Amino acid sequence: MNFPEKVKYTNDHEWIRMEATEAYVGITDYAQSELGEIVFVDVATAGETLKQNEAFGSIEAVKTVSDLLMPVAGKVLEVNDALEENPERVNADPYGEGWIIKISVADKSQLDGLMDAGKYRAFIGK
Repeated sequence: MNFPEKVKYTNDHEWIRMEATEAYVGITDYAQSELGEIVFVDVATAGETLKQNEAFGSIEAVKTVSDLLMPVAGKVLEVNDALEENPERVNADPYGEGWIIKISVADKSQLDGLMDAGKYRAFIGK
């Protein structure tokens, strides 16, 4: 299981990686392994400004559908369109090509309330 050090983690198994003033968001390696084969990613919030923990979309696996929640407040700048044709990228590379949205972060201090890799690993018991 992969726990990159350059990302922050939520209790709901999303990750966020800051790059200058923007950030990439996706689901963790643990989350994708628990969900199983991802068959559809639905994000209809492009251009919207959302609060921390507000749903920005959903992810569908063979057996279940789960909401995707904002790790921090921000505006959805871009959706990873490659996932429309290849949702399995979330399974294959959740922290790379499987990113789901790109956002502008409204309040960087909210990042302080998220877990680092060590705390997340302990949180999921790995």
